[in-house]
Amino acid sequence: MKTKLSAEQVRNNNAFIDRLLVVMTLKNDAALSRVLEVAPPVISKIRHGALSVGATLLISAHEESGLSIKEMKAVLEPQAMRVAA
Repeated sequence: MKTKLSAEQVRNNNAFIDRLLVVMTLKNDAALSRVLEVAPPVISKIRHGALSVGATLLISAHEESGLSIKEMKAVLEPQAMRVAA
């Protein structure tokens, strides 16, 4: 059963991808997919809410970008979780 992510989760995923693009000084999602060694549709599906950011992608992003897992998860978690913490 496929479930679409909430609008907030989609925004957070987009913010995550945008952050990676800036930190890694990449031009677009296709360049990011090459660096992370995933197919371009994976990034597109994450951007459009059809797929969430998994552990494997998170670890690859950490290794390639130098961002900490904690910092990346902070971008990905819902606003309510950030306020409560």
